[in-house]
Amino acid sequence: MSPRLPLGTHRALAAGISRIRIVQRRCASNSATGPEIYDVVCVGGGPAGLSLLAGLRASNLTRGLRVALIEGQDLYKNRLPKDASLDTFSNRCSSLTPASVKNLQEIGAWDHVNAARVQPYQEMQVWDGVSDARISFDWDSARGMSPRKPTQPTTIAYMIENVNTITTLLSRVEELGGVDIFSATKVDSIDLGKETEHADFSSWPILSLSNGKSLAARLLVGADGANSPVRTFAGIQSRGFDYNRHGVVATLKLSGPGWGGADHKIAYQRFLPSGPLAMLPLPGNMATLVWSTTPERAAKLKTLAPNDFVAMVNAGFRLSPTDLEYLHTVPSGQEDEVQWREKHTSTNERAIPVRAVDVQQGTVASFPLRMRHADTYTGERVALVGDAAHTIHPLAGQGLNQGQGDAAALVRTISHAVQTGQDIGSTIALESYNEERYAENNAMLGVCDKLHRLYSIESGPLVGLRSIGLRAVDAMGPLKGFLMGRAAGGA
Repeated sequence: MSPRLPLGTHRALAAGISRIRIVQRRCASNSATGPEIYDVVCVGGGPAGLSLLAGLRASNLTRGLRVALIEGQDLYKNRLPKDASLDTFSNRCSSLTPASVKNLQEIGAWDHVNAARVQPYQEMQVWDGVSDARISFDWDSARGMSPRKPTQPTTIAYMIENVNTITTLLSRVEELGGVDIFSATKVDSIDLGKETEHADFSSWPILSLSNGKSLAARLLVGADGANSPVRTFAGIQSRGFDYNRHGVVATLKLSGPGWGGADHKIAYQRFLPSGPLAMLPLPGNMATLVWSTTPERAAKLKTLAPNDFVAMVNAGFRLSPTDLEYLHTVPSGQEDEVQWREKHTSTNERAIPVRAVDVQQGTVASFPLRMRHADTYTGERVALVGDAAHTIHPLAGQGLNQGQGDAAALVRTISHAVQTGQDIGSTIALESYNEERYAENNAMLGVCDKLHRLYSIESGPLVGLRSIGLRAVDAMGPLKGFLMGRAAGGA
């Protein structure tokens, strides 16, 4: 297949902002034989990039494309062992929506998942830490307790370790074959090619790799994270801000084997003025914690002894914001202080998660929370997916799902281009992908940002208004069902 294509005007390249060497000149590969030619080169082997490649290889329309994956980390070193113990779990977990799971099923990846380490949950309890106004997200209450039809969804989401998701997708990619994987290989530079006597690469990205190889991409996909070199190469700006909050994560052991019964698991989230606190179920009596709080409090939580950390988690769901503020100032001994304060606090234990009794060693960590959104997801011969295109607050658990939606949409866009004989890297062929995903992701980013800001208010009339609104939504089954359907990816 000849690489000669109608020339397009590449988006203006950014100057001096790349973390890798971005060369703004037209050049041929430094290889004497020229670059290796690919239809699709994906930089980034996370869930979004692997889902894209699995989708391309699973489709009859696109399986004939020559595709490559470049990943700086060793993809094979950190795979989930098939006999992994159910007594320990990674602290990096995500809630997969039914729509995301459906996509993984359609591309044949879900058959490879370690199902014993996946925990579906059917309800989510969310409440205001200041007013205690509460909303329950579950399909029965959303339908007004109407009889459930067999085709109606019951699961809100599936808790899964990120390493399980990546291993699942990588196994499917290997099963399908046809993907040239450059693992533990970094991108040294991304250049624009030039026209030679043999081929015209003047609009093609040329990637120089740390292993000495050079690849020419008809379409270059950036699945390479929030600081995406591919996005920088394309001259696409990413705008947003830091929340001045950190997300503290940990893997917890609970006093009981589950919440809500064997077939009805519940996730919990309490909105505190400093940020939401969420505990989500893992198999058995395990759970994953995500506590969004100030950098100072996050640093404090990470220094606590295990018993004091566990006490603070239990207090986060039971004590007042004022109590919690004081507990963060105590150098040590939080366990005794929490026990004393709980004796003087009325708590409905049936409405909150069961108590944590231990924290898995080495799982307490934190990361800064940011909101970022690229100006566009596409350029000439470039498309962005996942965190390279957008970064969201974790309060709704939608980050990984947005990336899965991106990957599925880009597969559809490429498939349509192949079917209609278009150049898959042209801006015209990629336009439908940008139109479909940008508006949807922008809406989700806006909702999460506004929720964070709304619940950061500790006093004043907005506290009362948000509580009235929360109770009103909880009482309106159809509206709650609509919101759940949107959060579940259209389920």
